[in-house]
Amino acid sequence: MDTTVALVQLRSDGPEPVEDRVERAERLTRDAALGADLVVLPELWVSGAFDVEAAGRLAEPLDGPLVGRFRDVAAATGTWVHMGAFPERDGAHTFNTSVVVAPDGTIAATYRKRHLFGFDGGETTLMSAGDELVVLDTPLGVTGVATCYDLRFPEQFRDLVDLGATAVVVASGWPERRIEHWRVLLRARAIEDQCWVVACNGVGTHAGVTLGGRSAVIDPLGVVIAEGGSGEEVLTAGVDAELAATWRDEFPALDDRR
Repeated sequence: MDTTVALVQLRSDGPEPVEDRVERAERLTRDAALGADLVVLPELWVSGAFDVEAAGRLAEPLDGPLVGRFRDVAAATGTWVHMGAFPERDGAHTFNTSVVVAPDGTIAATYRKRHLFGFDGGETTLMSAGDELVVLDTPLGVTGVATCYDLRFPEQFRDLVDLGATAVVVASGWPERRIEHWRVLLRARAIEDQCWVVACNGVGTHAGVTLGGRSAVIDPLGVVIAEGGSGEEVLTAGVDAELAATWRDEFPALDDRR
């Protein structure tokens, strides 16, 4: 039986009060969870992916109220929730951290983004890079976690495959002006690693940057199962978690690596 995933392609606009956005994200996640096994949100949706000042101002620890709200949603609905990435404050450091919450409300995994975007500007001026690769068991099977700019580094995805991943979930704040790169790279990562790619991107405009949406679910053969548009929406799709193993057996290209 297919696993149902729901991608909350949330809008983050600069003028919107943050509390209004958090409340809407919580409501959309709760509603989506009623019909899904896994719900995924975008990267840095609380601040806007390109608004470094807001990210610094809104940074919280893992045990802060933002994560707590989504732990409550997961527990109340009995659904896996990838709450996207948020600015995590840990002592003197700030990280771009993805949080995956299990259906009992416990934190199943955290991933601190390894590749920071900005070329000596942007998030590199605020964030510290993470070091660890993260895989965990979810309804998708063995699932790797990546964030936005990581998508341009195929070696990270291959390392996740070496750790057993048959699916990778990507939270992102990818801009509209480079959205075709996003679409191509998602398919490339799925094809070359023979894995599911479940990718949630944001929409809206903040800090002068408009995000491109086009959240997508792509199967291990590179077929786009579902793709969102350019506005706020909840995208749902069915995922056959066994397909990666089946395709790798039928077409064992990964065995020919040198």
